[in-house]
Amino acid sequence: MTTPTDPDRLLADLTINTQPVETALTGAALLGAPRLNKGSAFSEDERATFHLHGLLPPAITTIEQQLARTYDSFRAKTTDLERYIYLASLQDRNEVLFYRLLQEHIAEMSPIIYTPVVGLACQNFSHIYRRPHGLYIGFEQRDEIADILRAAPVPEPRVIVVTDGERILGLGDLGVGGMLIPIGKLALYTLCAGISPSMTLPIALDTGTDNPQLLADPLYLGWRHPRVRGQDYDDFIDAFVAAVRRVCPRAALQWEDFARGNARRLLDRYRDDLCTFNDDIQGTAAVTLAGLLAACEITGAPLRQQRVVILGAGSAATGIADLLVMAMEEDGASIEQARGNIWLLDSHGLVHTGRTDLDAEKARFAQRPWSTVNGSQPGQSLDLLEVVRHTRPTMLIGTAARPGAFSEEIVGEMARYVERPVIFPLSNPTEKSEATPEDLLRWTGGRALVATGSPFADVATDGRRRHIGQCNNMFIFPGVGLGVLASGARRVTDGMFLAAARALSVLAPSRSDPGASLYPHIENVRAVSRSVALAIATEAQRAGVAEPFDAPTLEQRVDALMWEPRYRPLVKRDD
Repeated sequence: MTTPTDPDRLLADLTINTQPVETALTGAALLGAPRLNKGSAFSEDERATFHLHGLLPPAITTIEQQLARTYDSFRAKTTDLERYIYLASLQDRNEVLFYRLLQEHIAEMSPIIYTPVVGLACQNFSHIYRRPHGLYIGFEQRDEIADILRAAPVPEPRVIVVTDGERILGLGDLGVGGMLIPIGKLALYTLCAGISPSMTLPIALDTGTDNPQLLADPLYLGWRHPRVRGQDYDDFIDAFVAAVRRVCPRAALQWEDFARGNARRLLDRYRDDLCTFNDDIQGTAAVTLAGLLAACEITGAPLRQQRVVILGAGSAATGIADLLVMAMEEDGASIEQARGNIWLLDSHGLVHTGRTDLDAEKARFAQRPWSTVNGSQPGQSLDLLEVVRHTRPTMLIGTAARPGAFSEEIVGEMARYVERPVIFPLSNPTEKSEATPEDLLRWTGGRALVATGSPFADVATDGRRRHIGQCNNMFIFPGVGLGVLASGARRVTDGMFLAAARALSVLAPSRSDPGASLYPHIENVRAVSRSVALAIATEAQRAGVAEPFDAPTLEQRVDALMWEPRYRPLVKRDD
């Protein structure tokens, strides 16, 4: 087992928002430290104490003035990739200003630092690279992993996000360029849940790439080698996990964007020995379930009665299906009834019992081809239209990254039998979405309850503008990390994600206005993360994997961990 997180030590180590910071850095070295740099906001006393005179323009400005300057610079950029590069450069030189700017313009900038623009940045990683961030651990360094972790820029990380870059969003194998996903995820941990950037560490595991464009690119920054697979790959991951347990025993480890053949397998392999989770599987499941629960409040039908078709049968889809089954069981269904209400489709059509090509993840959701609502015998294709026609789903979810897969014919067929069809095209980035909200609402006469994985503009329908809720993992995983740290959780359980989904669902604007979004506005994500963190921590205690605190103490611990992006006084330390 891992060493339990000591939450008292955690809070003692955490730098309080108003407490001075001691540093021995002076002059150009201080200006080059993004966690301490204030730029033109250094006071006169600090400029004298830390030998900054002559290195800065004479005017002393406020952070509000700096925000105006940086926002003007951001708006002057003409493409999303340029905006991404600008924000990344700001993060590299002044972390407080970076997070304050994001906080002030979160709806505008979160799609830039994460989905959908981060996918474009990953594709161009080797061409836009500026300075190192986090750790790159190559297969050829497999015997040196512990030493690499000890040299990390964060001395004792509490949250680690790791990827091997093999399945980045819906874009596939992007090799070492996948590093921008952990960097973006951890920026959201700080932005959404207030976890201090001094506690976070992004890691890219470079096991090669099978992307021929990257291998042929003279500027590619990763290991020019086909992907390592099989036992060598497993041994490398084992060595990495062992090093994390030894060097960073108090860290929560999040797996991110691993290929379907590895994602679930690695989670299952380590989840009982490590405080770990996979956001693509469990975070996606929780945020999706939250929206479906909110939709049930509008339709008036309990979750256990829903018929759910999921296009896609990868890790995200089976994660959603697993959590749906768990929630349906809590709602009174048997496990057989719950699984019988869910139909998965992969690239070969319906996942059914007549197929011999199913892995264990899919096989548990295999349906009899004739288990349809109207008793008729489906045809041989068993494609999405055929499945929708014969199962008459109340909920349709897309995770297959097949743009346009939810066609007018399919949606119209669904809407023939369901008054308020629930349709979630979740694939990222935006161009991979199975349908646009505008089309879905137009094809259903405004009756569909829609949420998307990528951000979309409001849609005018029925004389009002409909805000399209974003089924975005940023509503879940930052709160998971915050709850784990505050409670001292030793493991992350499936029950914690069910609790997170229920906590998020309660906050849906549609609960008070049926015409409103199924998800909160992005501007409210910090309050959402706090609620999710409390639900995570409470469930961790109930499951016996966390420290026993009463509710008021737990709230205090959560609040104490929520770092604010504000400049703090610096105090000279003589080493």
